[in-house]
Amino acid sequence: MKRVTLFVLINYFVGGYDMVMEIGARSAVQFDADAVRIHETPQILLCASLFYFRIPRALWKERMEQLQAFGYNSIDVYFPWNYHEMAEGEWDFSGERDAAAFLEAAAEVGLYVVARPGPYICSEWDGGALPAYLLTKGLKLRDNDAGFLRYVSKWFDRILPLLKAYQAGEGGTVIGVQLDNELDFYDCYDPKGYITALRDMALQHSITVPLFACAGQGGLQQASGLVEKVVPTCNFYPDNREAEFEQKVLHYSDALAELAYPLLVTETNRAHYLLRRLLSCGAKLLGPYLQVSGTDFGFTNATNNWGKPLAFMTSDYDFGGMISPEGHIREEAYEGRLLSRLIAAYGAPLAQAAPLGEASSDTWTIAGDNERVVGPYALQLAGGGSLLFVTNLDDRDKEITIEKAGETDASATAGSSFTINAGRSLALPFGIPLTLWGLEGVLESSTAELYMAETTSSGVSLAFHTEGSGEISLKLQAPLEVVPENASAESSEDRLAITFDGKEDSFCLITTNDGRELKLFITDRKKALYFEGVDGNGVTQFGELERYSDSPEEAATDWRLSVFDAAAPLSAADEGAQLTTAKADYLEQHCIYRGYAWYEAAVQLTQGKAPKGVLIRQGSDVISLYAGGEYAGTVTPGGGSAYLPLSSNRQDGRLLARVEIWGHSNFDDARLPGLRLHAMKGIKGLAAITETRDLSRNWSVYRAADRTMRTELIDNPDSSMWPIVNFGGWLSPDHPAFEYYRKTFVASEGANSWTLQFKGIQSLARLFVDGKEVGAVHPFDPFVDISEHVTAGETVTITVYVERVLGLPSGQVHLYEGVEAAGWSVSAAEEAELHEHAESARVREASQTFPISLEPGETAWLYASTVNSEAGAGWRAKVAGSGVKLTVLLEGRIVGRLWLPSGENRPVFSGGSPDSFYLPGAWYEAGKGRVAILLEAVDPGKQGRLESIQFISV
Repeated sequence: MKRVTLFVLINYFVGGYDMVMEIGARSAVQFDADAVRIHETPQILLCASLFYFRIPRALWKERMEQLQAFGYNSIDVYFPWNYHEMAEGEWDFSGERDAAAFLEAAAEVGLYVVARPGPYICSEWDGGALPAYLLTKGLKLRDNDAGFLRYVSKWFDRILPLLKAYQAGEGGTVIGVQLDNELDFYDCYDPKGYITALRDMALQHSITVPLFACAGQGGLQQASGLVEKVVPTCNFYPDNREAEFEQKVLHYSDALAELAYPLLVTETNRAHYLLRRLLSCGAKLLGPYLQVSGTDFGFTNATNNWGKPLAFMTSDYDFGGMISPEGHIREEAYEGRLLSRLIAAYGAPLAQAAPLGEASSDTWTIAGDNERVVGPYALQLAGGGSLLFVTNLDDRDKEITIEKAGETDASATAGSSFTINAGRSLALPFGIPLTLWGLEGVLESSTAELYMAETTSSGVSLAFHTEGSGEISLKLQAPLEVVPENASAESSEDRLAITFDGKEDSFCLITTNDGRELKLFITDRKKALYFEGVDGNGVTQFGELERYSDSPEEAATDWRLSVFDAAAPLSAADEGAQLTTAKADYLEQHCIYRGYAWYEAAVQLTQGKAPKGVLIRQGSDVISLYAGGEYAGTVTPGGGSAYLPLSSNRQDGRLLARVEIWGHSNFDDARLPGLRLHAMKGIKGLAAITETRDLSRNWSVYRAADRTMRTELIDNPDSSMWPIVNFGGWLSPDHPAFEYYRKTFVASEGANSWTLQFKGIQSLARLFVDGKEVGAVHPFDPFVDISEHVTAGETVTITVYVERVLGLPSGQVHLYEGVEAAGWSVSAAEEAELHEHAESARVREASQTFPISLEPGETAWLYASTVNSEAGAGWRAKVAGSGVKLTVLLEGRIVGRLWLPSGENRPVFSGGSPDSFYLPGAWYEAGKGRVAILLEAVDPGKQGRLESIQFISV
């Protein structure tokens, strides 16, 4: 039996006190230079992302309570505009979208809320939450644009009153409101004017808690405009073991201090190892992004630049945070609890601590095996004493000593040598007055980290963890009694040194001369992580890592399959659902903002001229093409163009493109048209290609001295003496090389579409046709439509100005000639229409067993009846197969979209599990749930195969 004292650990708030909910006349929250104060009390905010729009409503409170149990006192939450305004003027704040109910739950649980209403949120969410209808308005997004701000004001008129109703001081727990998000990543022309406009809207809605704007890449001015009454904050996403990270953070800490603001880290990685490093730099808000994972239900996924460069975000939204999408507690959660206990142990003095910064190295040094050990970085606590932070960046344990610089006296060390494990960061006390916990004396130093302190009427209990031998040094008036267990105690004058070997738990009971007790508990780090408290018999209680079954269970029965015509739109029977148009245009122009759409058109082919392929113009996101009923393939051009060859010589001019909006880009990246924030979805045209030509050879080339554009070399030069080489093939010593390439071709009779492809180009290039500039050639979208500059049967002169960098290719040049499609119709299906079609297709269903095979381009509905898991928490379903896309509906709700491994046209998937989906138990009805899965075979060269779906109980 251990000699212990009772620690109250569960629901222990960072800062060591409960929230106060009284209403005050002045703002209840201040972001002061030295601290964040809530109801006048200094706080360190340990803040985890928790997104109501990615978690079933029935689980909101459970997730909050899980966070609180592991020491977090705050949550940050985005409010996605396009989640509440699905179409222009159609607002929804009910059911799963009831943001007020979420804020009410947070207040009931007692979590502070950092509210982030945008208008842009990023968050790997469809369009960064900007409604897609805005893309058709000709607005300057995220800027001081009167038109854009008029639409923003309509959103703010809806969301800000909710935030006001739940802000601290008015009965709720909202303690801050963010304006936009990482604006410094975006090419905003007038950040000051834009943020000022957002600030004024917030103030007009009586938001009294602090307003802030976060910088994504360190541009405080670009992100916030340095607007008065808007606090700039920082988002940091380093390598967790980046050696010079503290130096970077301290730079921003100093810069913000000059502005009389605290260092608030609104986003960062999820490892508490990194959060400790941020704490050492004086951060008052520690905001690891996505500690609570979730799911992008419905058509809410985004596309972005996390791939090559294009990436599709998975429905599973999980970066490995401490709580999984299903609500499973991961090992990192215990690290969070340990950090929160440490913060609570030092309370308000730590919340008001000032970083010593670069001066730390002038005061302290690390001796011993100090390679790839950073620090000590000192935090000076209010009221006296310091925390010394040391971090081991290496993959092996280190034995080190912390010493005062330039001194050799034993008292100038922060204890004896100690072990710091690989990939660990420690905060060690030095010179801490024991008056912090109600005793006289000083905790001079400790090589073990103090992670828990509790004061009772009889005295103080302090808990430490260590990874080996060490020492705790105290300055006390001569104690009446010192009783160590598995430790040694040596007194010298008023100094008491407690040493231990770390091989087993140690304990020391110190009775002071006023009869009070100081109890020291020393365990290894693992026990500190899982320490739960003491039972009524005084026995120490330790928990263990939560473990969950990964064994498949029988959850689904009666698998059935219904194959349907892939070369026809789902809504073909409903003529009213079809739109007709003279030319193909983006879906948003037809008020189609999410889901699937079908473009139908036809080409007039010359007799005897079968198309060799089809050119898709400016297509995104997923385009599956059928020519004359024949499947041609599936591509993801990222807003660019793509060519699909046809395998037969059928002279059928019917074309159908099934288009899926995977999601609007949540970022703005110029490398692909579809990655721009303003990019729309769908296609801009189809052309049946009747002739392809390789134009890579026999270009005339002129070597220029500089990049000054010379019109005489473009209009009609005498190129008779220009050398003839392959395109980009002139061997030049210039770096970069400035060259003009010139070539002619005769346009085919009977064609009305001509497109050049500069395949593999990695040079800067500008294209001219018959002396007229067409535009730049884009390396990631190397197709250029020149049709408007070409007349059938006539000679066409192409001039390309190229800037070549040594070693980078200029690529090959191909010409696609053909006939543009005409006579367009467009139809669409969102979640409700997919569910309706799935139900109507049941008339053709037949019993099915795994594996399931589909011919290339084939589509089908797969049905199953499922029961809820024994715990009522649902299932994680793991899918195996290849060449198949899946859209999974549970009781009519889309719970996952997957694309199993397939050919080269499958994009990069990022964000979470690409081969599983979550069936929330909360969405089962009477313990039963019907599943319908849309299957699309997307490999043109081979069958799609669905090998299995295994269900793991949540």
